[in-house]
Amino acid sequence: MARKIEALLAEYGESHQNKTNKVVHWVCVPVIVWTVMAGLYAIPQPGFMADIAWLNWLTLVLATSLIYYVFLSPTLALGVGVYAAISYWLILMVEGAGLVVWQVALVLFVLAWAGQFWGHKIEGKKPSFLKDIQFLMIGPAWLLSFIYKRVGIPI
Repeated sequence: MARKIEALLAEYGESHQNKTNKVVHWVCVPVIVWTVMAGLYAIPQPGFMADIAWLNWLTLVLATSLIYYVFLSPTLALGVGVYAAISYWLILMVEGAGLVVWQVALVLFVLAWAGQFWGHKIEGKKPSFLKDIQFLMIGPAWLLSFIYKRVGIPI
């Protein structure tokens, strides 16, 4: 029997065979992940978090997400963690540039999801997450698995 991560990646890949849809996913999935992170970052900290600058809704959800990925694949979790760190830095750069983080994230979120649905229209298959919400978390791992295979890192 295949490991759970391999089964999830294979099932996710079934609705991502079309070349155009794959390209769309390579652009839109990382953007969507960034926008969700930015949206979480923009939620005001409640009182119990206010005294710790790095403790916010993003770091809490990110920690939980990384635990999920560790159970699926420690090596993929590491890659997701690296992407998350880069994304966090980009969020701080957007904020530092004087832009309103949640507004930038909202515009990009809408555009990226429009791209995703367009890609699936071309594919002729519904997005995987409509079958199982867990696939929202598998999309980034699916892309990362291609990079890992190319450079010889086991998933």
